[in-house]
Amino acid sequence: MTRAQQTISIGLLVSSLYLACFLQLIPFSAKVQDEIIPVVGARLKRRAVMDAFGIHADMVAVGQLPFWALVSFGSYLLFKLGLGVFTFKDVPEAYRELMREIEVARKDLKSKGIDVD
Repeated sequence: MTRAQQTISIGLLVSSLYLACFLQLIPFSAKVQDEIIPVVGARLKRRAVMDAFGIHADMVAVGQLPFWALVSFGSYLLFKLGLGVFTFKDVPEAYRELMREIEVARKDLKSKGIDVD
């Protein structure tokens, strides 16, 4: 299993578990469902903490947590992709292996009568 397949598998597993909790397919108590699992429209009631920080609202919505988790994960993946492209020539063995594979593919295509330039 490649690293990409492993990352995708873990992401799908976590997403599936969250969706099952979000759709209430896995039963939890009302407190867990309303305060821990961030559901759109769910509210976090923490009067003492909010008063300590000067927040005068009765409730704070936490429905955007899944969206920001997805944005953060996407940003991390884009960073890793960019870093891999940027440092590709810094891995000489991988570079030489790729160039050998390209030459083998060119020779194979030329033997079949396909012009590759």
